Amino acid sequence: MSVSKDMILKLYKALLRESSKFPAYNYRMYFLRRTREKFQSNKNVDNNEQISLLYNEGLKELEVLKRQVLISQLFKPDKLVIETQMQNSKDTG
Repeated sequence: MSVSKDMILKLYKALLRESSKFPAYNYRMYFLRRTREKFQSNKNVDNNEQISLLYNEGLKELEVLKRQVLISQLFKPDKLVIETQMQNSKDTG
């Protein structure tokens, strides 16, 4: 299967979108950072077979991420101090 740049971009955006749905700040930031770093480290891969493997791995990670977000939304944690400070600065700004 040939993976186009458009498909990779859609996967990247889907992973970022899903990562941002975590209610827990630490998980949310971890998965956002991890997604960016993973795509950044693999941006120079030019072997089509390797790209296809990485793409399929990303699709599997997206499915796992969707399940984890769903589970974490069932047990929403209290907001951290940093989140309330960020929200207060948005409200006053």
